[in-house]
Amino acid sequence: MSTPTSTRPAISSGTRPVAADAAARRHVRRPGRRALRGSDEQPPRGIVSDAERRTPSVRVALGVVHTVVLVLLLVIGLGPILWLVKASISTTQDTLRSPMALFPSGVDWANLATAWSRVHIDLHVANSLIIASGSWFVQLVVATTAGYALSILRPRYGPVLYWLVLSTLFVPAVVLLVPLYLTVLEPPLLGVSLINTFWAVWLPAGANAFNVLLTKRFFDNLPQEIFDAARIDGAGPFRVFWSVLLPMSRPILGVVSVFAFISAWKDFLWPLLVLSDPDIQPLSVRLPTLARSTELDVLLAALTISALIPMVLFLVFQRTFLRSAGLSGALKG
Repeated sequence: MSTPTSTRPAISSGTRPVAADAAARRHVRRPGRRALRGSDEQPPRGIVSDAERRTPSVRVALGVVHTVVLVLLLVIGLGPILWLVKASISTTQDTLRSPMALFPSGVDWANLATAWSRVHIDLHVANSLIIASGSWFVQLVVATTAGYALSILRPRYGPVLYWLVLSTLFVPAVVLLVPLYLTVLEPPLLGVSLINTFWAVWLPAGANAFNVLLTKRFFDNLPQEIFDAARIDGAGPFRVFWSVLLPMSRPILGVVSVFAFISAWKDFLWPLLVLSDPDIQPLSVRLPTLARSTELDVLLAALTISALIPMVLFLVFQRTFLRSAGLSGALKG
């Protein structure tokens, strides 16, 4: 009777080939490496071990500590805003006599209506929205086009421009007030002063080196193969910018939009210099002036309105601003 073919190597040879032994050893060691790698990827142990966390007393103590820390963070972060809202619908006497009491004389909703109509907060809110929207648009256009030129087009003098833009970050903004004001007062090639116009706020807002460098850094991390494929398909620079780059840049556009809108909404010094007409002044400039001739409860109501509007806008559009759309717009199909 003949020996089966599958058992012949084991019977005929007392030792296995060297290559087979090496392959077997590699096969045996791999699971150990994976297990070791898996143990390395586990979250690091903190002050309290897993065994101690299972103890009821330790679990209760940790829950109490977490709750106290969360309450403290809420009080520190939301406390001033909640007090401002409370004071805006309270009387002036209640705010001065017992500022921490909860509506001793009742709720006075008329403060909000008075601040909106008599103090003309509606006009200044509209001015703030116009200024913030225009500044946002100008900053977005300058940041995306400059970042596109420095990162994707890459001209020969690109590194020189990059370092020139970077060097402007080291210049204090206060130093630029006088030359910037003289430029707005007598702009070259226009012959018309931009003082008391929204252009005096919109155009200087576009010269934001931080946004340019931020968008350039984001564009540098995008896959270059997509732009090469678009050029092979016949797309020009503008088509690549509009149809390929912008859909891929939704996350950075959201970040720049938040920075631009908030900075324009709360800006005080530059609008104060170039917008001397009260009818076109934003809330940030007009409210300190109104504080001299307005009752405290009405002024606090106006401050509440000016603080809640950007918060509400951010909460409404936070997903649009901050979601990571990634490459969904450029990699369809």
